[in-house]
Formats: sequence, structure tokens, C-alpha cells
Amino acid sequence: MSLRLGMMIRVMGPQSTRETISDCAAAAEEAGIDDVWVSDHVAIPPDDAEGSGGRYLDPLATLAFLAARTERVGLGTAVLNLPYRPPLPTAKWLATIQELSAGRLLLGVGLGWMRPEFKALGVDRRRRGALADGTLEFIERCFARDEVEANGQPFLFLPRPGRPPIFVGGQPPHALERAVRYGDGWMPMVRHPADLEQPVAELRRLAREAGRPEPEVVALSGLDTRDASRMAERAAAFAGAGVTRLVHGAGYRDASEFRAHAEAIASLRPRS
Repeated sequence: MSLRLGMMIRVMGPQSTRETISDCAAAAEEAGIDDVWVSDHVAIPPDDAEGSGGRYLDPLATLAFLAARTERVGLGTAVLNLPYRPPLPTAKWLATIQELSAGRLLLGVGLGWMRPEFKALGVDRRRRGALADGTLEFIERCFARDEVEANGQPFLFLPRPGRPPIFVGGQPPHALERAVRYGDGWMPMVRHPADLEQPVAELRRLAREAGRPEPEVVALSGLDTRDASRMAERAAAFAGAGVTRLVHGAGYRDASEFRAHAEAIASLRPRS
């Protein structure tokens, strides 16, 4: 199976301790999982804290930490909400993680959706699309050359490793258009593989018309790790729908339970 397999690591709630996230990343790497992914919230309101208690680690700081705790596994954001952060410090964070991880960063991006977060940040939610586009344009410029200009001021963007692949989250049609314009693929959250048939066809059409390579499709979904046959059938259905990377997201109590999920998912690999 050519489908690349990833897993979400919880950066919220009681599973977001230093020891647990480190052990989960190590378990994924040891099992042969291709990449691990983290989500992004910065300001959970008290009335919406069920399941997390309002405890969230910063995704970029977490990936920088995991870069030092692992050697092979890819390190992804699913997704980094671009309007939450100023473009230049964000680009510097990304370049630093990419540099220190030896090129393992995978950048899933989104617009954000939670109104209280936008309010806490003092960001106009109505401008989230324009803000995200501006950040994506700026990131592209930073990774393209050593000298960049921002606000009329030239500066050196160093270190300048290779730009990480960019996967744009969100719903059609805007996410598909943004993925072709700025990224390397689309990152939908999806329950049923069949739901991808029409949007994947549209994504490929847009890419062809723009003269771009065929985009990746990174699906955020779930697999039933208790049933090997059903798990393999579902993974094959995602691959058949055009998915190139499948990211398993599910709750777990501790690192040992995460390890069991990782070993089950890794069993989808053909035996050599």
C-alpha cells in the first residue's frame, strides 16, 4: 500500500504531558508510522473546555520539542490556524523546526473557526481568509530567497531550509482553490471515503488548469484498530478515493494505548 499513515498526538487535556507526548512520538516512530500531527488552539473559553480542561500546548513549540525526541517520523500541524499568528514570527518558527528536524516538518494550515479565540486574539474573524492568504504568500517569499522585505524593511531570512510541504485544510470550493494557489495538497476532515470523490476530482482539475503537479490529499479521519480486516478495507477505500496520506485521530488514555493503536495501524504495511 503506497498510502502514507499518520497519527494525531493529543496536545490537550491530561494526555498533553511532556512524558506522554514524548512516549507517543517514540511509539509512532518505532512502529513505522510515517508522521505524527498536532492540532492548534490558543484560547479555549471556560464554557467550551470539556475534554481538555482548557489545557492546550502550542503546536509549533510541541513539534520543536518532538524534533529533538525523534529521528525519522514526520512532524505535522493539523492544522495551524494562520490568522492567529503574525506572518514573520510564524515563518521563523517554521524554518527553525524544519532546520532542526532535518526537513521533517509537514505544514497543514487552516483559517480557524472558534469565535472566542478570534475575540481573545483581537483578530477580525471576517478577515481570516485574507489574513491566511497573506501569511501563505509571505511564507512562500521567505523560503524562496535569503533576503526578504516586510513593511518596507529588507532582512535576511536565515537559516533557510527547504520549504515544508503545505496542505490546506477546509471545505470546497475555497480550500481547493487555496490549496492549488499556495500549497501542495488539500487536508480535509472526512468520515466517509466516498465523500472525497467529487472534491478530489475538482482539486485535480484545478491543478491541471494551473499547470501544477497533482496535489496530495491528506485525510483526517479514523480507523477501527480493533478489527484488522475492517481497518485494511477502510484504508484501501481512502487510497482508492485519491488520498495520499491518512491521519488517524482518536482518543487514548495514555501512551501505552497510543502504542497499541500505532502498532495496529503499522500492520497495514505490506510485509517485506
